[in-house]
Amino acid sequence: MRTVSLVTLGCARNEVDSDELAARLDESGWQLAEPGAEADVVVVNTCGFIEAAKKESIDTVLAASGKGAKVVAVGCMAERYGRELADALPEADAVLSFDDYPEIGARIQGVLNGRAHPAHTPQDRRTLLPITPVQRPAAVTAHVPGHAGEGPASGPRPLRYRLGGGPVAPLKLASGCDRRCTFCAIPSFRGAFVSRPPAEILAEAEWLAGHGVRELVLVSENSTSYGKDLGDLQALEKLLPRLTAVVDRVRVNYLQPAELRPSLVEAIAGTPGVAPYFDLSFQHASGPVLRLMRRFGDRERFLQLLERIRAVAPDAGVRSNFIAGFPGETDADFAEVKRFLEEARLDVAGVFGYSDEDGTEAVALPGKVPAEVLAQRVEELSLLAEETGSRRADERVGSVVQVLAGPAGHGWAAHQGPEVDGVVTFTGTQPSAGELVRAEVVGADGLDLEARLLPA
Repeated sequence: MRTVSLVTLGCARNEVDSDELAARLDESGWQLAEPGAEADVVVVNTCGFIEAAKKESIDTVLAASGKGAKVVAVGCMAERYGRELADALPEADAVLSFDDYPEIGARIQGVLNGRAHPAHTPQDRRTLLPITPVQRPAAVTAHVPGHAGEGPASGPRPLRYRLGGGPVAPLKLASGCDRRCTFCAIPSFRGAFVSRPPAEILAEAEWLAGHGVRELVLVSENSTSYGKDLGDLQALEKLLPRLTAVVDRVRVNYLQPAELRPSLVEAIAGTPGVAPYFDLSFQHASGPVLRLMRRFGDRERFLQLLERIRAVAPDAGVRSNFIAGFPGETDADFAEVKRFLEEARLDVAGVFGYSDEDGTEAVALPGKVPAEVLAQRVEELSLLAEETGSRRADERVGSVVQVLAGPAGHGWAAHQGPEVDGVVTFTGTQPSAGELVRAEVVGADGLDLEARLLPA
């Protein structure tokens, strides 16, 4: 029996893509090895977001090659660099493109048989679709990972094999991005924004619910754009209540502050079964730096947005990410983002140091921050993010939260993104994995909460 192991790096979007690859491999007759078990072929679903992620991807390929298995690189880094990566990393027996996914079983069979598969020459995948979003659904010819739904005569059939377990699973809303942030290369290799049809999403949600999933985490590069290519800018607001009829809780990730319309705020904050959780990519809080990033907003506008959210849902969870040391960032700009963190009462804030990314406009921007200053700002902002997140957790002591219990004796409240934010641990009676329970918060430790179970 031919065996294959899938190693997934990076974000939840890659997890969905790996589930698609696993389904295709299973249908091709491959046996999927258990995590950590030896296999004939190891497929590494790489991440190409920032330098640290690319290094982890390369290290993972090298480690797998060192164990004697055939190694195939797929995913974002493989798509982004293609032939260049294949030449620089001979330990990978093949580097495959997204367009190889429909034939993944045959591709890795060729690798196992010793046949060379020439790596692709990367292209800007934004050019594969029309500029006008509503013209895209009829023009999709290149493969879009995570959008595999088959059987139009009888309704969409999800092409997915669940590699992970537990009561939470990501579900892809869309792929690609039409924004042109100067620091980000993702649109060039993920392509223009493409929404999945609602029927396809609902069919996959029902399939996941049938496999024990109680909470769906909706993911994309930009969830606030969902539906614009389908001719309905409120498609997400209409989809959410249909999804809550399938599972107990739905969470929306990857919201763009510039596109967060009032109706979507109300839908996320007020629809029963939707977690009042706002994953907002602020990236900075200084107006001048945000303009260099080609992004919307400033500290005051972001605070006003948070005020509008909390007017509808006072206990809403809010997480964000910030880039320290962007080219041109002055001491005053850095002070502005620190002030925002102090005032915003975010539950979680991730901090990244700026790094030049191939093919992005920011590479050519003047005013690069010296390495030692950049490192100092990253450390300072990270410590501040930890402090403000801890204070926000302390504010929740005494409140009642709805917790989805996980398989390891902990769970996630509505304001906590599973696997990325804090957790809730229980004192006394422990709920079973997959239960959605009410609990009173009795303590906090950093981002984590301690709670006691309340009667149903």
